[in-house]
Amino acid sequence: MKIDDLTSIYEKNVVFIDPINTHKGIDAVRNYFSQLLKNAENCKFVIHSIDEIMEKSAVIKWTMTYSTKRLNGGKPVNVDGITWLEIADGKITLHRDYFDLGQMVYENVPVLGFFVKKVKGKLG
Repeated sequence: MKIDDLTSIYEKNVVFIDPINTHKGIDAVRNYFSQLLKNAENCKFVIHSIDEIMEKSAVIKWTMTYSTKRLNGGKPVNVDGITWLEIADGKITLHRDYFDLGQMVYENVPVLGFFVKKVKGKLG
């Protein structure tokens, strides 16, 4: 799928929320994905399950593996997450991603990652 194809699955006034930001409208969502793809060396999703709820929403469990020169020395990073989708007239009206931002970013930043992992270890 290409960025321009997003209009075929997202409603024009879609709201996309993740732990970092909220994007309102298809243009904002398209821009968000464009920026993500510019920074990623590689990005792949493995879908573990899709659960439909009342024909108007779905929950998707996934693992994303991505790499970027900016994190983890360019080595792949795995992030587990869940997506909540609300659907009307065959298009997504709400896309909300839930994932551990520490797993995605903080643990993979030099120096900071060491301290985050140390704190998590002590809490666990």
